[in-house]
Amino acid sequence: MAEEHLPFELTAEQRAELLRAAEQARENAYAPYSHYQVGAALLTASGRIYTGCNIENASYGATICAERVAAAKAVSAGDRDFIALAVIADSAQPGTPCGICRQFLAEFAPQLLLIMGNLQGQEEVGRLDQYLPSAFSQEYLK
Repeated sequence: MAEEHLPFELTAEQRAELLRAAEQARENAYAPYSHYQVGAALLTASGRIYTGCNIENASYGATICAERVAAAKAVSAGDRDFIALAVIADSAQPGTPCGICRQFLAEFAPQLLLIMGNLQGQEEVGRLDQYLPSAFSQEYLK
């Protein structure tokens, strides 16, 4: 995805800081089934960074992704103004949020800046609404 029309501009240093935080969070991932460890770091307007890692479960539906862990930590702290999210995984391509995570994040920040990377140093940047166009929203409930 191209970086055109991003809602927020982050410096290369800020993006690198978020990716580092996501990479550190990834080290705590619990992924005994998929062996696919993911880390996420969510920057909010308050300047705080909330991190998360994926946590798998033998009952697969109980698994929670790194992105939702980070977002749940922010929301539970009363911090709902999301600015940017970094996601990192050990994959051939930069790791992207799954569909459930995209929908979950769209509830709070449809134009969230996404910074996606892998352990090989590849990076992709875009907006959440580019990855989830026409997300379901409160507008559909009116």
